[in-house]
Amino acid sequence: MRVPARSGHRSTRSWTIENNMLRQSCEFGGKTLTIETGRMAKQASGAALVTYGETVVLVTAVSSLKEREGIDFFPLSCDYIEKTYSAGKIPGGYFKREGRQTENEILMSRVVDRPLRPLFPEGFKCETQVIALVLSVDKENDPAINAVIGAAAALEFSNIPWNGPVAACRVGRVDGAFVVNPTYAVRGESDVDMLVVAAPTGIVMVEGGAKFVTEEVVIDALMAAQEAVQPVIKLIQDMRAQIGKPKAPFAPKKPAEGLEAAVKAFSWDRIKAAATIAEKLPRYAAMDQVGAETLAALVEQYPGQDKAIKEAVHHLKGEFMRGRIVKEGVRLDGRTTTQVRPITCEIGVLPRTHGSALFTRGETQALVTVTLGTAQDEQRIDALNGDYTKNFLLHYNFPPFSVGEVRPMRGPSRRDTGHGALAERGVKPVLPDFEMFPYTIRIVSEVLESNGSSSMATVCGASLALMDAGAPIASAVGGVAMGLIKEGDDVAILSDILGDEDHLGDMDFKVIGSRDGISGIQMDIKIDGLSREILVKALEQARASRLHILDCMNATISAERPDLSAYAPRIFTILINPERIRDLIGPGGKHIKGIIEKTGVAIDVSDDGKVSVAAVDQTAADRAIEAIKGYTAEPDVGADYLGTVTRITDFGAFVRIMPNVEGLLHVSEMAEHRVERPEDVCKEGDEILVRCLHVDKTGKIRLSRKEVLSGRAPQESYDRGEPSGGRGGDRGGRGGGDRDRRGGGGRERRGGGFRDRD
Repeated sequence: MRVPARSGHRSTRSWTIENNMLRQSCEFGGKTLTIETGRMAKQASGAALVTYGETVVLVTAVSSLKEREGIDFFPLSCDYIEKTYSAGKIPGGYFKREGRQTENEILMSRVVDRPLRPLFPEGFKCETQVIALVLSVDKENDPAINAVIGAAAALEFSNIPWNGPVAACRVGRVDGAFVVNPTYAVRGESDVDMLVVAAPTGIVMVEGGAKFVTEEVVIDALMAAQEAVQPVIKLIQDMRAQIGKPKAPFAPKKPAEGLEAAVKAFSWDRIKAAATIAEKLPRYAAMDQVGAETLAALVEQYPGQDKAIKEAVHHLKGEFMRGRIVKEGVRLDGRTTTQVRPITCEIGVLPRTHGSALFTRGETQALVTVTLGTAQDEQRIDALNGDYTKNFLLHYNFPPFSVGEVRPMRGPSRRDTGHGALAERGVKPVLPDFEMFPYTIRIVSEVLESNGSSSMATVCGASLALMDAGAPIASAVGGVAMGLIKEGDDVAILSDILGDEDHLGDMDFKVIGSRDGISGIQMDIKIDGLSREILVKALEQARASRLHILDCMNATISAERPDLSAYAPRIFTILINPERIRDLIGPGGKHIKGIIEKTGVAIDVSDDGKVSVAAVDQTAADRAIEAIKGYTAEPDVGADYLGTVTRITDFGAFVRIMPNVEGLLHVSEMAEHRVERPEDVCKEGDEILVRCLHVDKTGKIRLSRKEVLSGRAPQESYDRGEPSGGRGGDRGGRGGGDRDRRGGGGRERRGGGFRDRD
């Protein structure tokens, strides 16, 4: 095998195909996508190296192909892992190696998992693992695209039973035109940003956000993505035909002959009675009772088939639920397909939080709080594409009591992280610009009760809590979870789905937005061939449900409160000359630390001279601002100052007119008559009234006592613009020549706006 040649920072690769290695490419979104297999990770069941631009991801798939006994779920694990060397970086911290997964890695692991899981054969319960290793990033192309494509290719090339392939792409929209796989820079300009996974027959998964676009735009974006990925699907299929391993035989275990009929004969009427109980926990208890009775009645007739009997009861529950919805339009809790559960909204439920709301929809309830912090509270993130900070955080917590369960509390799960990210994405577009509302905003959702889409309850509660906190959001946002049941040609679309309808249905999609359009969407589809017509109907029904929810929220609070909470910090912003930042900081931070210790405020200083002071107490803020001005204020040309003589020289005296600001009072400017010795006019420690004549580009200040004694008004002296005493030349404009002399008064910002300070 030939080693690839290197030229500068780019490589020209050329290998001899040998040892069952295959490498092929296709055009994808205007660039070349390359998939390679057979050269790396050859002991995995399947492996694929996916290159797009200079972003490279290696994905492996391994399955034990032995069913794990005693489980009733498919043990699939998907891990997306970013190696920092892929971006030429060394991990921070003491250990200098990658540790636990970051939030982005968790989210991308879910993106890989969700489209793969439904395509494994029903009943397949062999431990299976998919690992995506990010080996190289070019900071233009999203490695998540490589990861999903590589996972599909690795499974296709392997001997693992799987009904793929699928392929992924990102779709954006700039100036009304859709862009497939936009770069990070283009994504920042786009009003649509969605990651779409599609199979040959239709869309499988959607994850993304938008800037309040219409339902029609979302559907067009989905159709554009589905068309764009077809060349990649064809490439995987062609490579599978050339080099793919024979699939391991798999057939789900069949129950004993006659068991399913016997279960139905005994339990059908009982299931109908139990499944129509409207409340979740009583319904679950009744269904458990049906299962226990059925098992007791049939266990002797079918020995060793306990698990099969329980599964048959579960399948009959799904059969009853789906048939009743499609044929009668009636759901488990008695609602119609378009009906949203009763909603109650409360705000200001916690006395000391900056904002709080309790949102309840049916048996789903979220307690959501808002905390307003300063720039010092921003989250700092070390990412492959570079370090950045976040000033908006939304955290979602799902404690076990919310579903009446007992389990260990060991931090947020992958699901918690994913639900929080979805809600954050949907709420973020309505937040005020940081320049106008300079707060770090943290929202926390505590799910207190759950029976269907607590993430959408989080969105609604977040909007209410933000308004309760007084944050000037652009509009309220709401979210709704939708479902779909498809039996043959019959289709039922469900608004505000229950947990059972999510589990037993064919599609789960969540839509977030305002009255103006969609800001977030998440979709998982379990069936093939979802048509545009169904998507149009589903999104239109979701829009109607969302508007109904927004009406309920609006009845409680329709705009932000006029004032922030009394316990929230007030942030005041003043502008100083950037060259005076060092004076504010002081040697070893002495000055700024002293202000903080004396006043108790928080101070943040930007390189552009913007100083933010955060304080709950107005008096403390005023004291801090005055101290900051004392260290950074600059004199105005033509203004009079009562100064203190600090030093006498042969040619005059130095006078301190502000803290840390001194100027030269030349002997020729000490009096209206000729002064031979400066000591005849003043001595150290004397207070004298002087006028500022000039500030040069280096910051040197010229003062005059003669101008004050002459009786001329300060502005009159300035307006003449004539030389004074022994000083020749133009004294410059009132800003000190061409210096940027922002200081002294400046502008002060209170929360959402500026006000002038004298």
